[in-house]
Amino acid sequence: MTERLVIVGAGQAAFAMAAKLRSLKDERPILILGDEPVLPYQRPPLSKKYLLGDMEFDRLLFRPEAWYAENAVEIRLGVTVSGIDRQEKAVLLQDGERIAYHTLALVTGATPRRLPAAAGGDLAGIYTMRSKADADRLAGEMQAGRQLLVIGGGYIGLEAAAVARKLGLEVTVIEMAPRILQRVAAPETARLMREIHEAEGVTIRENTGLKTLIGTEGHVSAAELSDGTTIPVDVVIAGIGVTANDQLAAAAGLETANGIVVDEFARTADSSIYAAGDCTVLPWKGHRIRLESVQNAIDQAEAAAAVMAGGQEPYQAKPWFWSDQYEVKLQIAGFNLGYDETVIRPGLKPEQRSVWYFREGALIACDAINDARAYVVAKRMIELGITPERSLVTDPEADLKALLK
Repeated sequence: MTERLVIVGAGQAAFAMAAKLRSLKDERPILILGDEPVLPYQRPPLSKKYLLGDMEFDRLLFRPEAWYAENAVEIRLGVTVSGIDRQEKAVLLQDGERIAYHTLALVTGATPRRLPAAAGGDLAGIYTMRSKADADRLAGEMQAGRQLLVIGGGYIGLEAAAVARKLGLEVTVIEMAPRILQRVAAPETARLMREIHEAEGVTIRENTGLKTLIGTEGHVSAAELSDGTTIPVDVVIAGIGVTANDQLAAAAGLETANGIVVDEFARTADSSIYAAGDCTVLPWKGHRIRLESVQNAIDQAEAAAAVMAGGQEPYQAKPWFWSDQYEVKLQIAGFNLGYDETVIRPGLKPEQRSVWYFREGALIACDAINDARAYVVAKRMIELGITPERSLVTDPEADLKALLK
């Protein structure tokens, strides 16, 4: 087993890495160690179709159990890795077992931030959304007529609000920043998404934080907000961001910065240890960034697998994201870091809009709302380094695709 690859984590990146190695005819032994008791599965549908009851869990699995045996991928579930012995090249399990590795991949993901106990965070009825277990616990609380408080106006919080409204809950979203989506989107996108939610009956309160949650017999029953008001609450979802699971790497002496620092080949400072997905900080156009997305988890893991198999191609992230809320599909191409100009493109239909981001005159990102054509064209333009004329962007009749020829 001297050539064994041990993958710590059993999510999207772990599956993508193992599958890519097998597709490249890499025959080294692969062992996946996961702390959840279920096979690797898709996370995005958990807070949408799965929570709504529209999708059975088996449909979320990347592959059935038989695939792992057929592809000589050993997988051990419900185990916790407690340490890494870099000198002896072994991982340590919580039960004391040591597992030797030749190559180690850390694809440990991220953990949702939780409300502090001082703010009532230890009361029953408070949830985060990341895993199947989270969704299963929350499902029992999502009953029509109940009062849901969503803390945080990012994509996670807004998606939860949309599902709750579909299930008939009364929903209030609070955001301590001046507007929702402040960290990730332009004011124009935020305004459009706020209008969509308010039309569905969601109350959005910006510039409003949580002071404390109030409990009755150990269960949340009200929330005192930063503006001095108190509202009744039956259920709380905390969508206040995530923290990279980089503790193993940090304890092993690897560089971390709210994420495991890797180079363009997904390698850490230890040449036998790779990392990919939400737990990593990677180089991108002269910056160090962390991309919390399914797309990056897949692409970076596959790029790492190709290097492990003998390739020399650096990973060049091409960010794209999406968010489904009600019947609205928001698709995001590029990364709007440092933008200094935005332009709105009306769609050919009333429900279509797109927001185009520029930095120093160059197109760097696009938020497309119910406009797949704008998304596809903008994504390709960004990849090719094409910047369209602003007059073409703002004219819904203009054929942007013609610029790609």
